[in-house]
Amino acid sequence: MKKKLIAGNWKMNGSFAANEALVNGLLTNLGTPACEMALCVPSIYLAQMQALLVGSEIDLGAQDVSQHEGGAFTGEISGAMLKEFGVRYVLVGHSERRQYHFETDALVAAKAQRALACGVTPIVCVGETLTEREAGMTEEVVKRQLAAVIHANGHCISEIVVAYEPVWAIGTGKTASAEQAQQVHAVLRAQLKAASAQADRIHILYGGSMNAANAAQLLAQADIDGGLVGGASLKAPDFLSIIASAL
Repeated sequence: MKKKLIAGNWKMNGSFAANEALVNGLLTNLGTPACEMALCVPSIYLAQMQALLVGSEIDLGAQDVSQHEGGAFTGEISGAMLKEFGVRYVLVGHSERRQYHFETDALVAAKAQRALACGVTPIVCVGETLTEREAGMTEEVVKRQLAAVIHANGHCISEIVVAYEPVWAIGTGKTASAEQAQQVHAVLRAQLKAASAQADRIHILYGGSMNAANAAQLLAQADIDGGLVGGASLKAPDFLSIIASAL
């Protein structure tokens, strides 16, 4: 049975001093966790975080990767560059990238493919907006987003991580109920099983405002294999509480 995965997404937050204090707070009080862990940090802090996390049980993650191998793409960061910093995970297709940077399903799929080619595990984010949920389109939207990644990556699909992040529950304080989240996770699990005989090894994370108060109930659901944690990952006590809930 695979361990759960708790991944923090710092978004555009951090400073040298704050990062060091947070990591020290985590490592000092981590104990012996039952789950896998990662921190997805702004790229400018990858060098610092690589040094702070060396020898620890917390893996390093990045927040984006270019779909290109290299070349004249100013401001972009390649999968090979991430690999040199010891990055194990990278977010692709986060709702904020889709919304503010107009990333398409095809682009997200290409980024996942590039990450895999460089030995970095993509955490592929899928999710619906409030308008789409109210229109009864949740299943259609998440299946379409995941299908693009499955189509582009074929037999490698068992190497990805999927994160379901209902857009209406990100940073709003709203959270899908455990039952609502499980329903969508079950849909994604069935889609992955249809695509790969090794689908059971794929983590499907919940990424809609998971926090210390709701983590245990969400993580108890049959098809929720962990969490993609936003704001709560910036507070050591809250992140440690979520980790402790991931049994």
